[in-house]
Amino acid sequence: MLSANSLQAVLIEDWQNGGFGLYVHWPFCQSKCPYCDFNSHVSAQIDQYEWRDAYLSEIRRAGAETGPRVLNTVFFGGGTPSLMQPDIVHDILNEVRKTWPQSNDFEVTLEANPSSVEAGRFNGYRDAGVNRISMGIQALNDVDLRRLGRLHSVAEARSAFEIARKAFDRVSFDLIYARQDQDLQHWKAELSEALTMAIDHLSLYQLTIEEGTAFGDRYAAGKLAGLPVDDTAADMYAATQEICAAAGLPAYEVSNHAADSTQSRHNLIYWRYGDYVGIGPGAHGRVTMQGNKLATEAWRQPSKWLESVRRDGSGLRNIESIALDDQANEYLMMGLRLREGISNARYQSLSGQPLPADRLSQLQDIGMIETTGDIVKATDQGRAVLNAVLRELMADR
Repeated sequence: MLSANSLQAVLIEDWQNGGFGLYVHWPFCQSKCPYCDFNSHVSAQIDQYEWRDAYLSEIRRAGAETGPRVLNTVFFGGGTPSLMQPDIVHDILNEVRKTWPQSNDFEVTLEANPSSVEAGRFNGYRDAGVNRISMGIQALNDVDLRRLGRLHSVAEARSAFEIARKAFDRVSFDLIYARQDQDLQHWKAELSEALTMAIDHLSLYQLTIEEGTAFGDRYAAGKLAGLPVDDTAADMYAATQEICAAAGLPAYEVSNHAADSTQSRHNLIYWRYGDYVGIGPGAHGRVTMQGNKLATEAWRQPSKWLESVRRDGSGLRNIESIALDDQANEYLMMGLRLREGISNARYQSLSGQPLPADRLSQLQDIGMIETTGDIVKATDQGRAVLNAVLRELMADR
């Protein structure tokens, strides 16, 4: 058992195992997709310069709290950040550069929807310092795009993708599978088509029906027909792993596929349980200060967040210290999503005890995990049922 002083020393440095990032949430969209449970809002009028000033204020506040640690990544998420004017993104990144020193491989990602892509705007983002685009294409047929509430067509998506790849070396895009009336053969064909477009990264998500969304309401009312049964969705997941690996984009995380050295560095900070500042409505953060890891949460409603920044000098509604056991569980839940797995020693430094050897052995015997020295990782089979693996490892702990 580590002493209290040893635990404190480990904790002060623990976040450096994952790195340090900044998440900037832009909460506005042109329309609300029926499957989306993110904090996104449709607004007829937005004073972007008022929002810029609030973001700059939050960056300065966070910088004063964290000190001059090296920043590895910035991620503009939403909502639809590609609705932001390029000069707003420029001003935000200029403030970031003044606030934190940046790593040599500094990554700046901006999420974009094809319906908001313009060549001039994308060149402006590039000139502002964005060096990676993540595009929400979601489907490669127009019928399903309409079902998903998307405003773009397949032709517009392809055009937007070409605009993005001319401006940026790194362009990823998202697709959703296990959609209504989609069978395995249709998904295989669509994925193969997507791989002809892909540069080096794809995010491939199974459609999930979330409470509080339009799809959730329709599903509860029995009006969301044609969803694949569980076995079919599982077959789609397995086919996704096989097809992407054969194309040179193996899964490095449950839903993310990339060629070597082209993984999303920002998302790796989450999965490797690093620190990240979250600013903007509803943004969450994990920040270690003076040996204490804090969970932060910003006000969710855009008007409330903006008012809080102006009035109180902070958009945060809640700050909580995370107990070491909870940190260990968060590290376990995030890290086993990765093909690379986790360090049992790092888990022990947080929890005060290693992962249970008997359960590790049982899971290894049935092919759900692999252990190599200090490293514990879920197998392909284990990642397909990761929640069950996690329940077994976390039971009674």
